[in-house]
Amino acid sequence: MPQSDMQTVPITPSETPKPNDSSTPPTPAQLASLSPSPNHNPSHEEHQYLRLIRSILETGEHRPDRTGTGTRSLFAPPQLRFSLSKRTTSNPTSTSSRTPVLPLLTTKRVFLRAVIAELLWFISGSTSSLPLSEAGVKIWDGNGSREYLDSVGLSHRAVGDLGPVYGFQWRHFGAEYIDAQTDYTGQGVDQIAEVVRKLKENPYDRRIILSAWNPADLKKMALPPCHMFAQFYVSFPAGDRDDGGEEGEEKNEKEKRKGTLSCQLYQRSCDMGLGVPFNIASYALLTHMLAHAADLHPGTLIHTMGDAHVYLDHIEALQEQLTREPVEFPELIIKRDDRGSGIMDGWKEEEFEVVGYKPHKGIKMKMSV
Repeated sequence: MPQSDMQTVPITPSETPKPNDSSTPPTPAQLASLSPSPNHNPSHEEHQYLRLIRSILETGEHRPDRTGTGTRSLFAPPQLRFSLSKRTTSNPTSTSSRTPVLPLLTTKRVFLRAVIAELLWFISGSTSSLPLSEAGVKIWDGNGSREYLDSVGLSHRAVGDLGPVYGFQWRHFGAEYIDAQTDYTGQGVDQIAEVVRKLKENPYDRRIILSAWNPADLKKMALPPCHMFAQFYVSFPAGDRDDGGEEGEEKNEKEKRKGTLSCQLYQRSCDMGLGVPFNIASYALLTHMLAHAADLHPGTLIHTMGDAHVYLDHIEALQEQLTREPVEFPELIIKRDDRGSGIMDGWKEEEFEVVGYKPHKGIKMKMSV
């Protein structure tokens, strides 16, 4: 999901929130009054996100930004960690007894269809916002508009042509970008294919990397990548190497050879209100897809952030969100019969079934462009 960048310009008095301004960060006492009831589940992983929001509102630095909205910001906050499966039997170490889950935040409704559509759009290598927009997913329309492209010096681009953004870097890193209509088949490095190949052929490789950050192409992009770098790691826990007795020995032998796939995401610019809930779900889903393609178990998503910020016009909405209690994350079912095939192309939205997503109602927040 497109997010905003920081612009290092001095803060002027007019940009500083006034004492009675609705964008003024709440006091610690006010934040304490927003806490959920004492009966809440403090171990729910969504509380990591809520605690970070609270910390930014309490102690974040007031900073201007490229969009002119203004933010409260923290740099390099504690990582967020989300399990991509949950235990379904009494054996806590066995991955074969776990059910895949999707960490889709529940204290507000996240636009799941857009998460899936955008991720498949990335994987397809597309660099035009038009296919998404025509499918009813408008999240890139602002950055692909005529007005916006002209404002960032890309007036020669057609409407919707975002330049060599995520999909291009994932599938054609290093190729020369012409426009969104050009066929780049066979050009550049297909990082998605390389990730799958390494997961299948050498899961201990320390170079299983997916990078959207290409300094040579940044000026050609409508928006430089915010979620820019992911590393994948396959572990083989001791529990997966345990024998299960003589009965079912062949099945256990097969299962014990399966690794568990985890992903660490580095995100340089983190819009906590709109972008981060999207990014958590998107990279969790990508990890599930890769695990399916490489016949691995889903492990953990680790989210490492650079500039984690709350836009001033999101504060009121996030204050409301802080009063809500998380509920259980939904389960994820991938409805494909090609596990281990290595195929990442041609996936369809209807092949993902999210079961048991019962979030609180949505909270409207304005996107800064």
